[in-house]
Amino acid sequence: QVHLVESGGGLVQAGGSLRLTCTASRRTFDTYAKAWFRQPPGKEREFVAAISFEGSSTYYADSVKGRFTISRDNAKSTITLEMNNLKPEDTAVYYCNTGTRSSRMQDYRSGAVGLYWGQGTQVTVSS
Repeated sequence: QVHLVESGGGLVQAGGSLRLTCTASRRTFDTYAKAWFRQPPGKEREFVAAISFEGSSTYYADSVKGRFTISRDNAKSTITLEMNNLKPEDTAVYYCNTGTRSSRMQDYRSGAVGLYWGQGTQVTVSS
């Protein structure tokens, strides 16, 4: 079991930036790939970005590629999502996720999700 806690959401104008952070309660999951997902209002939860356990590989949804950057600091058991040039369609609750079956980033590439979710943080982008 691991608790994931997201922070950093808020209200921003289109074109602005936000930085989200997710902290894990257990160091065990420092050896797992981690990811960000989001759920826009009235829509299904969707994949945003993933990062390998050592941080050397990343993977992004096409909709955020070139605007969002995922990173991690295993010494602090955190992952971060830097979001730039935000658009109204980025409005969503953002969740971090970990605990896929093989613990590898390839799991997220193949559409899998991990067992553990944070409570989410709201990001609202005004036009």
